[in-house]
Amino acid sequence: MTDALPELPQLDSPRRRVPPTGAKRPWQTGTVTEVRQETPHAKTFRVQLEQWQPHLPGQNYLVRLTAPDGYRAQRSYSVASPPEDPGVVELTVDRLPDGEVSGYLHEHVAVGDPLEVRGPFGGWFVWRGDRPALLVGGGSGLVPLVCVLRSRAARLVAGRDSAPVHLVAAARTREELFYSGELTGAFADLTTAVLSREDDDASGRPAGRLRADDLLPAADRLGALRASGGPGADVFLCGSTPFTTAAEQLLVEVGVPAESIRVERFGPS
Repeated sequence: MTDALPELPQLDSPRRRVPPTGAKRPWQTGTVTEVRQETPHAKTFRVQLEQWQPHLPGQNYLVRLTAPDGYRAQRSYSVASPPEDPGVVELTVDRLPDGEVSGYLHEHVAVGDPLEVRGPFGGWFVWRGDRPALLVGGGSGLVPLVCVLRSRAARLVAGRDSAPVHLVAAARTREELFYSGELTGAFADLTTAVLSREDDDASGRPAGRLRADDLLPAADRLGALRASGGPGADVFLCGSTPFTTAAEQLLVEVGVPAESIRVERFGPS
């Protein structure tokens, strides 16, 4: 990988800042052990780490690329693998138009390549397993949220207590839905799929953007509504700025207290 790094003219737009305590998490070079195609524009990179630290669902890692002339570019990516999968992190990368880091990862990084990473980071948009959670995500905003589903499943398999969760997952089409196989398979009972450009044959939902009735049943069941005595559940909302802005407004309209909504946005406003 390091011999083939092309010219890196500009960084992707930064999404997150490294907290002051980040200095305690040094850069390390992991090894890519698997690359999976998730959607036509997204790949998951499974990275083996010698200095792995347990993370919380919702946390992220920095990925750094270094060109032969010393130029560096770095980008933050949410962790998709659960902390119950020790020694590795899985980072799902959506290829952005003109994205220098995401483009390089998609075009040049393969199984066996080294990859420089640093983390985990983040202490607010995290799920600790002890409170019900309504998860609402669109596009690559589903990455930290599927980590919640995977962690909860692993906790239950291990006989540990875990609070109930439900995911409302949005995409334009089934093909573009991140982790479609899992969300319609193992996690089907915990997922409401919202497809904006095509009818959902599985649920019978017609094509259309996120609506209040996509959110209300799970929000009520989890006790996220003020009317049901809430906030009995935390709400984690992640996606593009237009998506999260619209979804947050819908959540408040159906009765979710604004103070119980945690939002992770990315992209231009």
